[in-house]
Amino acid sequence: MSATTTAVAAPTHHQGTLETYRDDGVLARCLGRALGPAVGLPPVALVLAGAVVLLAAMAVGGDGASRPVAAAVVAWLVVTAGVSSGRPHRDRLRWAVPPVLRLAEYSGLVWLAALAGPSAVPAAFALIAALAFRHYDVVYRLRHRGVAPPAWLGMLAGGWDGRLVIGLVFLLTGALPAAFFVTAGLLGALLLGESALGWTRLGRAQATVVYDDEEDEDG
Repeated sequence: MSATTTAVAAPTHHQGTLETYRDDGVLARCLGRALGPAVGLPPVALVLAGAVVLLAAMAVGGDGASRPVAAAVVAWLVVTAGVSSGRPHRDRLRWAVPPVLRLAEYSGLVWLAALAGPSAVPAAFALIAALAFRHYDVVYRLRHRGVAPPAWLGMLAGGWDGRLVIGLVFLLTGALPAAFFVTAGLLGALLLGESALGWTRLGRAQATVVYDDEEDEDG
């Protein structure tokens, strides 16, 4: 019998699939552990509470919003959505949590860039392109390999919360758009390189299993 497939394992580091899709950083996980058990709301309600405020600020203030408003909105989103990481993802709308987080993160990054000036917006989209690959990779590793990307990669990527906080720091220190371009380049190279290495190793492992099994049959 030819072993052409690999066994599918559960997501690592004691997370479920939806929790892995969230792509939380250290700050969000700490908020979830500290405050999540005391909050009686489902994760989607907490995430929406942060995302709606962000989208409202974008709609009302546009690229003319003040830096303090941007800081307050990002802080609110990080706190509310971060706390949601400590809530059980078992309600009927749990599936909506990852896409709402992606909407909030991507929209927030573009908004922060727009506040720095029109020339910074392309830099935000460059960063989002790298992040889109990150989130695509997470989904398809779990779907086809049964494992999440390594924990160290998630740490270096910063999580959605860390990236928004760093984006805010870049805005407040006048580092945009250069900082977003540099971050996009470094992060993109890291994510692409690690992903290519991981899939190459998988292909070699499958080829070895098939070859060994065929030799057993010939014997």
